[in-house]
Amino acid sequence: MKPPRPPRDSTLSVDEMTERQARREHARLEAEIRTHDEAYYQKDAPTVSDAEYDALRQRYNAIEARFPDLRTLDSLSRKVGAAPARGFAKVRHAVPMLSLDNAFNETDVTDFVGRIRRFLNLKEDEELAFTAEPKIDGLSMSLRYEGGELKVAATRGDGAEGEDVTANIKTLKDVPHKLKGKRVPDICEVRGEVYMTKADFLALNKRQAEAGGQIFANPRNSAAGSLRQKDPSITAARPLRFFAYAWGEMSEMPEDRQSAMIKWLGSIGFHVNPRWKLCRSTEELLAFHHAIELERARLEYDIDGVVYKADRLDWQARLGFVSRTPRWAVAHKFAAERAATIVRDIEIQVGRTGALTPVAKLEPVTVGGVVVQNATLHNQDEIERLGVRIGDTVTIQRAGDVIPQVVEVVQDKPRGPKPYHFPTKCPCPLKTDVVRETIAGGEEGARAHCTGEFACPFQRTQHLMHFVSRRAFDIEGLGEKQIELFYENGWVKEPGDIFTLAARDKKINLKEVEGYGETSVRNLYQSIEARREISLERFIYALGIRHVGETTAVALARGYGTWKAFHDAALKVVDKDEETRAEMDALDQIGDTVIDAIADYFGESHNRKMVERLVEQVTIKDAEKPKTDTAVAGKTVVFTGSLEKMTRDEAKAMAERLGAKVSGSVSKKTDFVVAGPGAGSKLAEAQKHGVTVLTEDEWFKLVGRSA
Repeated sequence: MKPPRPPRDSTLSVDEMTERQARREHARLEAEIRTHDEAYYQKDAPTVSDAEYDALRQRYNAIEARFPDLRTLDSLSRKVGAAPARGFAKVRHAVPMLSLDNAFNETDVTDFVGRIRRFLNLKEDEELAFTAEPKIDGLSMSLRYEGGELKVAATRGDGAEGEDVTANIKTLKDVPHKLKGKRVPDICEVRGEVYMTKADFLALNKRQAEAGGQIFANPRNSAAGSLRQKDPSITAARPLRFFAYAWGEMSEMPEDRQSAMIKWLGSIGFHVNPRWKLCRSTEELLAFHHAIELERARLEYDIDGVVYKADRLDWQARLGFVSRTPRWAVAHKFAAERAATIVRDIEIQVGRTGALTPVAKLEPVTVGGVVVQNATLHNQDEIERLGVRIGDTVTIQRAGDVIPQVVEVVQDKPRGPKPYHFPTKCPCPLKTDVVRETIAGGEEGARAHCTGEFACPFQRTQHLMHFVSRRAFDIEGLGEKQIELFYENGWVKEPGDIFTLAARDKKINLKEVEGYGETSVRNLYQSIEARREISLERFIYALGIRHVGETTAVALARGYGTWKAFHDAALKVVDKDEETRAEMDALDQIGDTVIDAIADYFGESHNRKMVERLVEQVTIKDAEKPKTDTAVAGKTVVFTGSLEKMTRDEAKAMAERLGAKVSGSVSKKTDFVVAGPGAGSKLAEAQKHGVTVLTEDEWFKLVGRSA
C-alpha cells in the first residue's frame, strides 16, 4: 500500500518546522526557484514576479539559517542582471557590477544592520552610519574615464561582462564627455542609472503610436530600448537621463566615505539624486523609507525601493561580498502590485530537465501599467493549495517587468466548474509518464517531471537552448526558433552537432531555407566559430547538469582548475570513489545533491559520449588562477571554534581574498585548521589527519596581517 503523502509544508512558518519538514520545504523551494531561474536566465522569458522570487529566496534563506546542515545546496546562487544583448561589442568590467540583496520589511533592515555590527565586532554605542537613496528603476551603466575623458560606456550585462554603448551614451546631456575639477583620478569609472521620467515616457509612447512605432510597457523598458539602438541618432532623440551613485575601478579614491563620494560625483559634473540622506540609526533608515514610499507616486521617475549603504569605505572593504552581493548594502523593496482577473486555461510547460510547470492563461489585465496574460502556478502542490480552477477569478501579483504569479482565488466570485487535475502523461508526442521527484530521505518532492529524459523532444530541444544561451556558450543567431528548426530537420541533435554545421552545409544548404540567406548563414557560422573557445565555468554550466547552476559551475571550475581534472573527478564519483567524493564535498557550496547529480549525469553513457564528441569540437580554457603571491594561496583552510579577533565570515572572506580555499570539513588534504575556543570535532579530525592547527594569532602572523 502506497504511504500517504506527507503533509504540505509550504504554509508552515519556518519556526514551526521539524528538521524533516524543513528538508522537504527546502527541496521544494529549490526546485521552484530553479524553474524560475531557467525561465529568466536561459529563455529570457521570466514567469514569476520579482517580489515572489524574492520571497521564495527569503524563505529558503530562513530555513537554512535555522537548519545549517541544509546549506550544502547551491540553488540560490545570486544572479546579476541579464546577459549582454546581442549586436553590441562586449566589454569586460574591470570591477564586477554586482547586484544587491533585498530587504522586505523592518525586521530585515534591523537584521541587516545587526549583521554588519556583528561582522565588524562593533559595540552597541559605536556609530554606524548609512547613506539612504531611492532605488531608480532604470538601466545600470558604467562610464570609464581616462585622463578625465569618457572612453567606454557599458551596460551591467551579467555583472562580469556588459555591452559597449559608448556612442549612444555620449548623446545623453546628463553624461559629461570630460570631467571637471582637480581631484579626478586618472582612471575613473562612474556608475549609475539611465532612466526616463514618467512624463517623457508618456510623450514618447504618444509619438510612437502616431508614427506606428513600438509602444513601450514602462519607463524602464523605454530607457533600455532607447539606449540599445544601433543608430545613436535615435538614442539622441529619446529623453534619457542619468543619475550617478557609485563607482568601479578608480586609480585613487578622492574620498573615504559613501556620503562624501556622492557629493564628489556631483562636483565633477554628474547629476546625483538630491533625495539621498545620511542616516545614523535603523530608525532613521526606516523613517526615510516610509517618507519616500509616501512620495513615490509624486516622483518624476519610477523607483522600486530604497538602497542603504554603509558610509565608511574602509568598513565596506572589510565587509566585502557574499557570492555576488555586497554585505555592506541592501535594497529595501516596496510591496508588489496586485490585480484580479479570470483564469481562461492552464497550460503545462516542459523544461530542460523535464520539470512540468503549470502556467495560468489569463484574461488580459493591466497591473502597474503593464498588460499581463500569463501567470505561473509553480507546481502541482501550489495548484492544490490555491484550489485554482479554470474559470476562477484570481488575484495576481506583479513587481517589476515580469510575468506575475497567482496569489489567491477570489472566493466571492463564481468558481470554475471542476477541479484541475495535474497531468500524469507528458504533453510531448511520446506521452511518457510523469512522476514526482524524490528528495533527501526518500521523501516525495514538489516537482513533477517527464521520465522521457533526452528521448523527450521538449527536453532535448530545451537542453540545446540552454547550451546556446547567453550564460552558457552564448551563440548569436541560435535562438529558440532556430534550435527547433534544426532539431526537427535532424541537423542538430546534440551540442557537438552545432560545431559541424558549417562542414555539413553542402548537404543542408541552409541559405535556401526560408528565413535564411547568404549573409545570415555566413553570420551564423561566424558566430559558432567564435565560440569554439570557452571558459571552464561556462562549459560546465552549459552541459545542463541538474542542480549545477552558474555559481556551482564557478565553484567546480575554481576547485579543479582544468576540464581534465573535473572530468576525471566526475568519473571517479561515478565509480563511487569515496576519497574523490569527499574532496568534491569539501569545495565551498558543493554538497550531496550536486555530487549525486554529477554522478547521475556522467553515469549515463549517452551523456558521456555526447560530452566526448563536444570536447573534440571546442577548446576549454582553464579556470582563472587564484592569488599565488601569498602564504596561503592555493591552500585549503578550515575555521572552527569561536574566533575572538574577527568574525567567522570576515575570516573566511580574508582567506578567499588571499587565494585560499575555505572548506567546511577537514580531510587529509586540508592544509590549515584555524581553531578558536570551543573547537570540537573538526579539531579532532585535524589531529587525526596530521593537519597543521593554528591559533588566530598564528593565522594573522602567517598571512602577514595584524589583528
